[in-house]
Amino acid sequence: MRRLDTRSADFDQQLDALTAWEEGLDAAVEAAVAEIIAAVRQRGDDALLEYTARFDRRVVATAAQLEVPAERLQQALNTIPQPQRLALEQAAARVRSYHEHQRQASWQYRDEEGNLLGQQITALERVGIYVPGGKASYPSSVLMNALPARVAGVDEIVMVVPAPEGELNDLVLAAAAIAGVDRVFTLGGAQAVAALAYGTATVPAVDKIVGPGNIYVATAKRQVFGRVGIDMIAGPSEILIVCDGTTDPDWVAMDLFSQAEHDENAQSLLLCPDAEYIARVAESIERLLPAMERSEIIRASLTGRGALILTRDLAEAVALCNRLAPEHLELSVADPEALLPQIRHAGAIFMGAYTSESLGDYCAGPNHVLPTSRTARFFSPLGVYDFQKRSSLIMCSEAGVQTLGRVASTLARGEQLTAHARSAELRLRDD
Repeated sequence: MRRLDTRSADFDQQLDALTAWEEGLDAAVEAAVAEIIAAVRQRGDDALLEYTARFDRRVVATAAQLEVPAERLQQALNTIPQPQRLALEQAAARVRSYHEHQRQASWQYRDEEGNLLGQQITALERVGIYVPGGKASYPSSVLMNALPARVAGVDEIVMVVPAPEGELNDLVLAAAAIAGVDRVFTLGGAQAVAALAYGTATVPAVDKIVGPGNIYVATAKRQVFGRVGIDMIAGPSEILIVCDGTTDPDWVAMDLFSQAEHDENAQSLLLCPDAEYIARVAESIERLLPAMERSEIIRASLTGRGALILTRDLAEAVALCNRLAPEHLELSVADPEALLPQIRHAGAIFMGAYTSESLGDYCAGPNHVLPTSRTARFFSPLGVYDFQKRSSLIMCSEAGVQTLGRVASTLARGEQLTAHARSAELRLRDD
């Protein structure tokens, strides 16, 4: 794992090169995804069956067989080991409780002339949630995507999840049952996104697609945006740890591993002003890594995109945090609340040595669908607000339109939009 020092003359260039992520701009991937989306739009279910056979190595006779019966979800919930069911239920309760605090309400008021103004909040009608499969299964992603939608009042939640060679993960299905998912389809990749966006005879079209996936899924979401809403374009997972040297170095090493084990492109960074402590963390990494089940993936991630960075002080570390806008930020320091007001950009902030990022992934309560690749500068974690929309309310009184109509008329004529002006003027009294 490389070491960087902010005092180096070329530190900025080294950091920019290390944190750059351009995979989402791959022209070959863009073209392949566009072809898949076009095929699904034109041939619907037939295209889904073809891509399922090609990419998931699974041949089914009809598209109806791609849907998982509701009783299969309940069966999974009833048959998984009791400790797993209890853990899912406890996590779901915490996630639901947290997101209930985010629910927004409609509001309105009347101004001094009796005009009614306000905002009506309504839930989306149907949403699609993408749950990754392949290298690992993610029941936690089911909870994090479906529960905010349910809290928001979405009418129907449609889930897609890959089933390579027909294999389904019972924990994922059990999570869908707990979270109240309405329909589940064994679809993955760009074809799943296309089906949700445009609909087929079997898969209903949705209003918004949420959830992380690989580069093909992310590219497909980008290409269908506008036809449907999306949450964000997710890149590889990231963790940035700011440490003052007071946390057990084994804890920090394992926190770095926790993101590196996702895939080879995940990024794990440590910022610390204590060179001796960084050396202790490096020793912990080398000692603990061989025993990890996904050690090859972790080592590739740490070698390719990880770094232990020596800073001048904690203030410089915080400045780098805001520059990098990480998905996960751990403030593993003695007084994290003192640093908190200085943090401008981060998807989720984990405060104090006892707060591992993994708690946020599963059961703390806040959502684990977070902005990556510096998009925390303008994106927020997935939440109830992503499944609600706002309509402006305007109702003019007879007295109020006498004022507003004249203002609108003057501005409309200034823009040479006569019909706009006349529309307002016709409602004015002659006095």
